[in-house]
Amino acid sequence: MFSDLLILAQYAAPHAQSGFMGIPMGYLVIVGGMMIVSMLVSGTLKRRFNEYSQIPLSVTGAQVAEAMLRQNGITDVQVLSTPGKLTDHYDPSSKTVNLSEEVYGMNSVAAAAVAAHECGHALQHQQAYHWLAFRSKMVPAVQLASNLLNFVMIAGLLGLGFMRSPTILWIWVALFAVTTLFSIVTLPVEFDASKRALVWLERSGLAASMEHEKAKNALFWAAMTYVVAAIGSIATLAYYVMMALGSRRE
Repeated sequence: MFSDLLILAQYAAPHAQSGFMGIPMGYLVIVGGMMIVSMLVSGTLKRRFNEYSQIPLSVTGAQVAEAMLRQNGITDVQVLSTPGKLTDHYDPSSKTVNLSEEVYGMNSVAAAAVAAHECGHALQHQQAYHWLAFRSKMVPAVQLASNLLNFVMIAGLLGLGFMRSPTILWIWVALFAVTTLFSIVTLPVEFDASKRALVWLERSGLAASMEHEKAKNALFWAAMTYVVAAIGSIATLAYYVMMALGSRRE
């Protein structure tokens, strides 16, 4: 976020309507709006998770994950406990389903839904789901783009003159486009993992005892955090493109 503001401050035209420190008001509106939406979605997710954490099940998140993997014929993926809250993720490089300590040992609707979702990614990996494969291939490019964006930010902090070059702005746009594309590609990956989770929970019989609609709702709000991030990234990229086009006209 700071790097975005720095770039905008560098390129803001003296006569442009600015909101703060020379940063265009339009961008501040976009950022402010997305921050509010993100806080609302994040707050709803936390409330749902806390609410569904109070609904008990007979199995823990770890047991749900192990059963889902086993019943789908996946024997080379480990289920591990990882520190933190809502730090759950699947790592395709090490073939591990990493569940936060809370989810790993908790026997609740929330824990079962999260564990099944992460195993959904393991199923995608096993079946060579094309969107997951595409996202994995993008990781090196995203890492490079992020590093170069940091370099541009440092150059701006040092006050280097080339920062005001339209060419540099277009390079920034191209790099930011890579990270934006990654956030877009993440959407079908996350929604598909949730779909696979719900199908398995229904088939396993757990859905009946865990109130299927509650599990579905928990996964929906988790996915919405990715939707908000993608929309925010797209809106910001569009603003950069308009700024670059305006710079070229000048």
